[in-house]
Amino acid sequence: MRNLLMIGIGGLSVMTAAYMWTATQHWYDTIPGVSLTGPLNSHFAKDVALAYLTSGVALIWAGVKQDRYIGLFGAAWLALHALFHIWIWVHRGAPVDLVALINLTGIQLPAFIGLASAISLTSEKVKT
Repeated sequence: MRNLLMIGIGGLSVMTAAYMWTATQHWYDTIPGVSLTGPLNSHFAKDVALAYLTSGVALIWAGVKQDRYIGLFGAAWLALHALFHIWIWVHRGAPVDLVALINLTGIQLPAFIGLASAISLTSEKVKT
């Protein structure tokens, strides 16, 4: 099950990367809370897309190969990003709003589920 979770979260991360990279303005205009961070910086958005891509590919690899270390690598940025968004939410006054819901379902839960899945893998690779 944890392998499927890592593959799924990795796939979600890769799709997020593709969306941010190919439709940057649309992503900025339509994802709740993104425009609250300031004017669109296309270069920065594409940098973040590359971080999502790297994490996603690593999680997919970890899920397929049952590789704990690659899974931890893949989940690390997602988890740090999720913690940063929790910090932002707290400094917004911890409102229960659409931005918080999108962050919870689209950032925090996938990140922490991916991290927990990677942690739960044994350090030995399964022989095929």
